[in-house]
Amino acid sequence: MKKLALASVFLCLVTGMQSVQAADPEAGRVKAETCLGCHGIPLYVNTYPTYHVPKIGGQHADYLIAALKAYRDKQRSHGTMHANAASLSDDDIADIAAYLSSLK
Repeated sequence: MKKLALASVFLCLVTGMQSVQAADPEAGRVKAETCLGCHGIPLYVNTYPTYHVPKIGGQHADYLIAALKAYRDKQRSHGTMHANAASLSDDDIADIAAYLSSLK
């Protein structure tokens, strides 16, 4: 039973790594232009409603993938992010995450 559980964990890790490795950071650079309109401005605060816009450059790719999918699927609440993520495919999200995670 332990071997089966360990094999499942390993398979999930390998599958996750392959999806990030298969992503195209250069394609992600182009696809992320909209993202950087807000997230690329240091210390940006949206006017209404007032909230801090987080820095996403340099974030871990897996986090970015999970967040974008959650916005796309409306599991995270934010109207603007829903609109931006709604049309993104899983490949688009992986490409964007690969690019943004490469930034410092």
